[in-house]
Amino acid sequence: MAWFTDRHLFFLAVLFYGSATVYSVFLWRKGFRRDDWTNYLLLAAGVALHTGAMLQRGLTLHSCPVNNLYEATTFLLWALGLASLVYALLPKFKFICAFAAPVLFTVGVFALMPSLDPPHGLKPEFSGALRSLHAATILQAYGAFGLAAVGAAMFLAQQHDLKVRKLRALLSFLPSIQRLEAITTRLTVVGFVLLTVGLTAGAWLPRKDGAPYFADTKVVWSALLWLVYLEQLVAHKFFNRPARQFAAGVIIVFALLLLTFGITNHFSALHN
Repeated sequence: MAWFTDRHLFFLAVLFYGSATVYSVFLWRKGFRRDDWTNYLLLAAGVALHTGAMLQRGLTLHSCPVNNLYEATTFLLWALGLASLVYALLPKFKFICAFAAPVLFTVGVFALMPSLDPPHGLKPEFSGALRSLHAATILQAYGAFGLAAVGAAMFLAQQHDLKVRKLRALLSFLPSIQRLEAITTRLTVVGFVLLTVGLTAGAWLPRKDGAPYFADTKVVWSALLWLVYLEQLVAHKFFNRPARQFAAGVIIVFALLLLTFGITNHFSALHN
């Protein structure tokens, strides 16, 4: 039906993310002693609706739906949600949904603001495979960073429980801190590589009046983000930065990414 738009589908997806978030609170309070297939199914339903919303928007535009802040944010959330569902199928990772759901719900509510999705007028200035590569890899990098932050949160929770000897049931369900540290590091590396590819592809895109690539606010912000993640990885892998500090840094950097994403997009002549 014409009146049932992709935004309605995404709104329903956010409702499921919210339900998964509420259920996650009960899982935390119970110390993860309950099976969380209910939480997984709630998140899966949200991701399914989310996928439908993106497909409907893409078919309407006849292009990858990453043309404004709303579309970019929903693409980021979709990548994070899908990755969480895949990881949750692995042994001892089924509770990752309880960590991912609050992120999906919070950012999803932000994405629903009408000002982020103005009516489409002219077709986007940049088109073609290079533009799609740039947009997709950058947003997938953000999704990898988000999942790394989720893994880092699980690492800190596990380490805290080992120190204070609380929530003993949690220790039997979550992966070991060594495995969580490795996964957080690998996801950060994946995000860093994707971000590098995306920034490189963006440098080859045509720009109005031949404006310098690093004169754009969003590009400068992305370059600074690239440097911060590089520092995190180098300090952890080569200078023995403690795993706890690395995990906290991954969470803080991703939180700053989310908080400044819309602001930098607003002041970007290339992306706004």
